[in-house]
Amino acid sequence: MHPASSNNPTITRHLLIRGQVQGVRYRWSMVQAAQQHGVQGWVRNRSDGSVEALVTGPTDAVQSLIGWARHGPPHARVDGVEVQAAPGPAEPLAGFVQRETV
Repeated sequence: MHPASSNNPTITRHLLIRGQVQGVRYRWSMVQAAQQHGVQGWVRNRSDGSVEALVTGPTDAVQSLIGWARHGPPHARVDGVEVQAAPGPAEPLAGFVQRETV
């Protein structure tokens, strides 16, 4: 895990990933990538076929995971990733998890 410092503050980003991102192990792969980057948050499918995620951690780690999200796992086809600044999570996060579809 990367310690946060004044040179690398903690940030939170909301991601909306569009393309062929369901049924290709995108969520599972994102959990693995997030754990490797040392970030916390969650990922879930949406009923419109997109994938949504909330990512919080040191700036460089979050940016690295966003870079990963733009490509995803081998069988995914990512058409676009919308990234928005988000407030820190309301509840404490422990790790990076998959959530139920909304």
